[in-house]
Amino acid sequence: MNGLINLVGSGEYLPVMKDVDRFLLDSLSLNGRKPRVACLPTAAGKEGDSSVNRWLNMGVQHFTALGAEVEPVRIIDRASANDPCWEPNLETADLIYFSGGDPSYLYETMKGSLAWAAAQRAWERGAIYAGCSAGAMILGKRMPSFRLAGTQEGFGIVPATFIIPHFDAIPGVWKPVVFGLQRGLKKDERMIGVDEDTAVIGKLNGEWTVKGKSKVHVFARDGKASYSDGQILTFN
Repeated sequence: MNGLINLVGSGEYLPVMKDVDRFLLDSLSLNGRKPRVACLPTAAGKEGDSSVNRWLNMGVQHFTALGAEVEPVRIIDRASANDPCWEPNLETADLIYFSGGDPSYLYETMKGSLAWAAAQRAWERGAIYAGCSAGAMILGKRMPSFRLAGTQEGFGIVPATFIIPHFDAIPGVWKPVVFGLQRGLKKDERMIGVDEDTAVIGKLNGEWTVKGKSKVHVFARDGKASYSDGQILTFN
């Protein structure tokens, strides 16, 4: 990915993320044309039409109000992920946004699909990746499953073993799972926790900036550092 990456703890398409998303759109060099945004509700694909439609409508309304041309990309399963009709929408997008839901389902749906390949072509030319909750988690090397007390592979794009959204809202009963993930990190591995209504934006091999009302936490095996709005960090 050559463009910006936006990892969001929660709050996609809501007013709390308006300044973050305006920043993303303003970062694009488009020679006066409107930015093209593709919104994918894929992580909610198992939740039924009402949930999928809600995410699509929210994405369209949110980014239209910010002056973008918005394409609701209804990829909800492997069949639609491999439908070539969506390739042009993804290849020509300036910002591709994955909203929240089931990270395992999102990963399995997109892995090796025509849609993921088309999105990669967009990212390689500088389009922005934005992912909230599940959409952020899939970029780590692995993804934790709190309910199943295990982990599974992720795309490994961001140099973090785990990316955990909603970090400040994790129920106490699951705190030992987080501690176990931290203690299982190897030397030079890290885990990223992104609080709700908070984002961290940056580029691979570059600096990242925290934006939002709370914090981003970077864990090593034996410690952590926390960063607030406007602070800069690196994941190298």
